[in-house]
Parts: sequence; C-alpha cells; structure tokens
Amino acid sequence: MTKTCGLVAVLGAPNAGKSTLVNALVGQKVAITSPKAQTTRTRLMGIAIHGEAQLLLLDTPGIFAPGRRLDRAMVKAAWEGAEDADRLVVLVDASTGLNKKAQMLVEGLEGRPEAKILVLNKVDAANKADMLKLAQDLHDRLSPEAVFFISATLGDGVDDLKAHLASVMPEGPWHFPEDQLSDATDRMIAAEMTREQLYRQLHQELPYASAVVTEKWEDRPDGSTAIHQQIRIARDSQKGIVLGKGGSKLKSIGEAARKEISEHLGRKVHLFLHVKVDPKWDEDRDVYEEVGLDWSA
Repeated sequence: MTKTCGLVAVLGAPNAGKSTLVNALVGQKVAITSPKAQTTRTRLMGIAIHGEAQLLLLDTPGIFAPGRRLDRAMVKAAWEGAEDADRLVVLVDASTGLNKKAQMLVEGLEGRPEAKILVLNKVDAANKADMLKLAQDLHDRLSPEAVFFISATLGDGVDDLKAHLASVMPEGPWHFPEDQLSDATDRMIAAEMTREQLYRQLHQELPYASAVVTEKWEDRPDGSTAIHQQIRIARDSQKGIVLGKGGSKLKSIGEAARKEISEHLGRKVHLFLHVKVDPKWDEDRDVYEEVGLDWSA
C-alpha cells in the first residue's frame, strides 16, 4: 500500500485541550498538560501512525491576545504552524463554548484557505443542545470538511478523528522512523517535564511567569545522566513558594520530574534543580532558543 504523510496543526484557545488531544492521537505522552492556561509554549510535534499514514501533529500554543514578548512569540508560533499544515484541526471546548479567546481564534480562521476539521472537545461536560448549536454556528463560519465530537481526556471519538486524518494525508514517504513519537530533543522534553511538575504541584500559587532552562547535560560512564536545570521566576516572593518549607516543595517537584525524565530516557537520571529570581527572564534570548520560539516576535 502507498504510504502517506502530512502535517496537522492543532489550533485552539488556551485550555481547549490541545496537548491532551495530541497525546491521545500519538498514544503516549509527548506534550505536557496542566489545568493552567497557556501551558504549551512552543510548537511541539507529536508523531502518530495509523495504517500506512504518518501524522505529524503540531501542538501549537493557544491563540490569545498577546501582550509581552513571550506572548507574541507564542501566538506567532501558533499561526506559523497553521500556514504549513495539510489540515487544521480547530479545537473548541464544547463545555465553555465561544468565550472571548475562542472567538478570537475563529475570527482569525474565517476565510483562511487551509482545509479545516472542526473538533468539539470535552463533550462529556457540555450541554448537548448548546453544543449542537455551537457546532452549527462554527460550521457556518468555518466550512470544515468534517466535524467531530470528542473527549480527549476519556479518549471518546479520538480513534474516528485519527482515522479521518489518516485518510486525507497526501501521498509521500514517512518523515520519521516508525518508533519515533516526537521531534522534540531529550533536553527540551526534560525541561518541559520539570515545568509540568511546577504547574501541577503549585497550581494557582505560582503565576504563569516561570521557565525551566537546562544548563548542563552530562551522560556519565555508568550509563546514567546528570541534568542541571534552572527554574526562573520573576519575583523574590515566588521563591519561597517554589522552595517550600525547608526546600520540601522543590524536592517533591524534582523527585516527580526525575522519575518522568528517567522513564522517558530509559536510564537512571540525577536531576539538580535550583531557583533563580530574574524579573526579566522573559526577555532572555536563551530562554526562547531553549523552547524554539522567535525572540524577535
């Protein structure tokens, strides 16, 4: 049979469930998730296989009104992902409907020439009548080639969406080996896994203004890997939150991240974390290079 391969950009407002959907389509975790909006900062590619089709899935940052440099760089990355895609998956949270940020996304997509697939997510938490009205409204505005109702968290409807995506990919050789799940480097994934633990363990206590930068990576002769990461925060008042009493919270974050990184790499990991207060970390070119964003956006 003829192999097919294509690029699918997953677009949505913050917290629509883009990373959860990409992970579900791949069948394994490749993108970090959290209840916190704007968790995804860069264009991370997950790689999924369905029959003879290879799907290159761009998990893009959420579309929102950008303010500071980091916001502008994230939104630019999302729209650039759309420009090169064979299909756009327009993901909308069916439980919240067209809020201000979702409305902004739809307005930006109206009239664009790319082939679109409308996906209403979190249908398990949505009012059915409202959801059907929303689907009709979005269909009229975006003219998608197909509409899917899914729950990315539960997996409902994901297989049907994956099969459809596979059926519309263009003919061509696969771009990655069959066993490769992402184009992200181990260094990037390790930093993302630590950032995920920051969000998960600190919840609303830590603002969105934090970053994790891998400073040193050493593969040791005994087969283990030593990783030194810096957690950058904007204010002194946040340092105590990240450290916790007697350093207990930082230790907990480090233990959870080390376990995930070790499982990902398939070897023992020594993880060293330290916290740096830098009010202007989001203006640092190194941070942008670490996650593949355009500093000049």
